[in-house]
Amino acid sequence: MKVTESPSLYNDLEQMSIREILEDINREDSKVHIAVNKEIPKIEQLVELLVQRIMSGGRLFYLGAGTSGRLGIIDASEVPPTYGMPEGVVIGLIAGGDKAIRKAVEMAEDNLNAGWEDLQKFEINSKDTVVGIAASGGTPYVIGGVRDARKNGLLTACITCNPDSPISKEVEIAIEPIVGPEFVTGSTRMKAGTAQKMVLNMITTSLMIKLGRVKGNRMVDMQLTNKKLVERGTEMIVDELGIRKDEARRLLLLHGSVRAVLENFNK
Repeated sequence: MKVTESPSLYNDLEQMSIREILEDINREDSKVHIAVNKEIPKIEQLVELLVQRIMSGGRLFYLGAGTSGRLGIIDASEVPPTYGMPEGVVIGLIAGGDKAIRKAVEMAEDNLNAGWEDLQKFEINSKDTVVGIAASGGTPYVIGGVRDARKNGLLTACITCNPDSPISKEVEIAIEPIVGPEFVTGSTRMKAGTAQKMVLNMITTSLMIKLGRVKGNRMVDMQLTNKKLVERGTEMIVDELGIRKDEARRLLLLHGSVRAVLENFNK
């Protein structure tokens, strides 16, 4: 039996008090970071290769279905506003297309050929990298996508929560945080989803730092898409340059990013 499908360690959940349910979920969640920690060497290997490939014009594609696909799309969609990266450098694809982001598309994940077909719409090439995300490790849409990607010379990796799963056999780098049975048997939106989100955070955050999109510990290339971010950028400039807040805000709005202000201030 797959670890992700194995029976919960807890019985008669409906008879528990709300406090007992919450405490036991939290107890299980505490196991996730330990499982992710064991996979750091593999995550490091992937990021080191990604830095080189994206600097040479490559892209990062996430391929998933259901919760796994949604997590990839969330991570990809947050890269441009957070780090000022162009749209289309990190791309999330989900079985069933964009409509599956909000609502499950029946049988979409069972199509072995659809993953590669979706990737080909982006004129994918050997500089690109495909990371398959599948909690079970057996999703046909994802397996077919990474298998064909690897056959065509792309770097491939996966994030799965079952050891030695079918998808792990199809990729060069298999990231496998084994979090154990879910609190609700088979509900991989819980610990498995949390583990996947943690790994995705680690991949893109370390990647963006190494691509020069962070200065010190700050997002100096973030897009100024709302008042909160304008305020954050203003405070960064005040702290860095020691100027008045109103002047910092004026310069930020004039130049469009914290980095541009810092680069132009002493010219």
